[in-house]
Amino acid sequence: MTSFPKIKAILYDMDGLLLDTENFYTDVTQQIVSRYGKNFDWSIKSQMLGRPALESARTLVRVLELPIRPEDYLTERKALLNQRFPEAEAMPGAIELTQRMKLAGVPQAVATSSTKEAYTLKTTKHQKWFAEFDAIVTGDHPDIQNGKPAPDIFLVAARKLGVAPGECLVFEDAPAGVEAARAAGMSVVVVPDPQMDQKLVKDADQKLNSLLEFEPSDWSLPN
Repeated sequence: MTSFPKIKAILYDMDGLLLDTENFYTDVTQQIVSRYGKNFDWSIKSQMLGRPALESARTLVRVLELPIRPEDYLTERKALLNQRFPEAEAMPGAIELTQRMKLAGVPQAVATSSTKEAYTLKTTKHQKWFAEFDAIVTGDHPDIQNGKPAPDIFLVAARKLGVAPGECLVFEDAPAGVEAARAAGMSVVVVPDPQMDQKLVKDADQKLNSLLEFEPSDWSLPN
């Protein structure tokens, strides 16, 4: 059996990991690019997932050769997404896992590339749940110089929890997030979308099909 480091704190990505929002991004982006006869598929989405919005938009415009500016795409996307974000539901096992760790006294933080504004919309139906986290770090936090795959956001979250990076376990769904956790010197569990090329997240310590599969005892965490 694989031996994992002893963990004292958990950091969670949000989109596609705690909240089921990724389909919103896919649907809205396809709606926009279809006007130009283009198709938004997983080969492109995998390059964008988990990264800062403007960087993702530049990738989209470049790869699909869209006749629009990345900034214009983001403006239109934001208006469409903001209508849908308040309906976001929890991913399977997410509430149960985080509440279980809360009861066990394990420090937990959310580390999301979303802006504070987007975070607030996405958690509309889940304010009580997200109030249980010990720290929330959004992508526009002033101490974050570079977005994922840089380690900044996870290092800021670990500092807020007062836990050394080597004692943190990150939960992610995106290649950029796995890379960021690795760069931060942290352990990482990935729960990737089944449609993604799984080789893109091969550097994770553990790969799960769902948060329901997570066994805290694997990481010396209380059950």
